[in-house]
Amino acid sequence: MTPNLPNSEALAQKLAHSGLRNTPQREVVYKALLTKRDHPTADDVHARVRAELNSISLATVYNCLETLVQCDLVRAVNFERGPTRYCPNLEPHAHFHDEATGATFDIDLPADLIAKIKDVLPSGYDAEAVDIIFRGKTTAAR
Repeated sequence: MTPNLPNSEALAQKLAHSGLRNTPQREVVYKALLTKRDHPTADDVHARVRAELNSISLATVYNCLETLVQCDLVRAVNFERGPTRYCPNLEPHAHFHDEATGATFDIDLPADLIAKIKDVLPSGYDAEAVDIIFRGKTTAAR
């Protein structure tokens, strides 16, 4: 793994904290998400990890992804009627989904903006998470 990616021990500790153990399958799926941060679907991840673990099934990839989401190692991002995509960026941020290409990009949100968004909640409520998705297309000339 590259220096700015969590190592196997960090992954194993996070899983152990959730009462789970690290496996080669979970490790390769997590590494695939961290290496190319393009919000892949489970099918995309499956295609990537087969080069390293040829015998891994799509069901195993789905199970690994669900475990990573439950352990707060990645976020599941859902677009209307589209397959779930997976994002390893756990910092508060929004997403931009290009409807023409299907590409998804992280959009950094300033902390003061997130605080202002939370201020519009009904009295007595606090949001644990804020999910903002922008949808559109490139404005560049084609």
